[in-house]
Amino acid sequence: MGYTEWGAADNRRVLICVHGLTRLGRDFDRLARAMAPEYRVVCPDVVGRGRSDYLRDPMHYIMPQYVADMVTLIARLNVEQVDWVGTSMGGLIGIGLAGQANSPIRRLVINDVGPRLDAAAIARIGDYVGASISFSDVDEAVDYISTIAAPFGLTRREDWRELVVPGLKRDGARWTLHYDPHIAVPFKASTPERTSADEKILWSLYDNIRCPTLVIRGANSDLLSRDTLSEMAARGPKARTSEISGVGHAPTLMLANEIATVREFLLGGAH
Repeated sequence: MGYTEWGAADNRRVLICVHGLTRLGRDFDRLARAMAPEYRVVCPDVVGRGRSDYLRDPMHYIMPQYVADMVTLIARLNVEQVDWVGTSMGGLIGIGLAGQANSPIRRLVINDVGPRLDAAAIARIGDYVGASISFSDVDEAVDYISTIAAPFGLTRREDWRELVVPGLKRDGARWTLHYDPHIAVPFKASTPERTSADEKILWSLYDNIRCPTLVIRGANSDLLSRDTLSEMAARGPKARTSEISGVGHAPTLMLANEIATVREFLLGGAH
């Protein structure tokens, strides 16, 4: 598994930051820099993304595989406890790991996702995941990503460029997105029945979480509803909640106010 690492390698206080469906660990560069004085920060590329390997069977691009890979990563880091920040898919992986008995997660930040996902948002994401697309240059890629990911809420082109460029790779004379398009196969093969079963499993895992938990929601999110956010505050770990104004799915955790929210929760003491 490829990952980016920040801070002192011998620091026993470890923060793992896990990205969304089509993204990669470099999304957390700014947050990692901000947390590195206190933590060894590890930002993995989930399998099929970035510098990590691609799977031969795309039907293994599913949550149990991702959770198992993170268990292996934590074992490689040789620590007993970690703090966790997960955006979207990374938040679901965090729920899957934190909901297990004797979980290594000490404090959990779930960014704009929950056990119940809005069907229209899933359909919107499905429209672009795995699409065969390439770009003549970096600027064209920035234009494309800033359009399909407009709900991220970034307003400055330099911020978009910082987010987009690490997620590109050369393909001959053109640029492509740095993930295996086959990650879309199980995503698009899902059925309403499968989605309903997955929701029950995720709520069961969420209810088993015992560590202090923060759930962040983009105030305009179409994936995590305000009702689901309220339910997450009322059951399981009874999460603390925070809404980021002017943002949809999902907050990038690049902006100062977003980073401050995460820092305060992770370093601020009691739940």
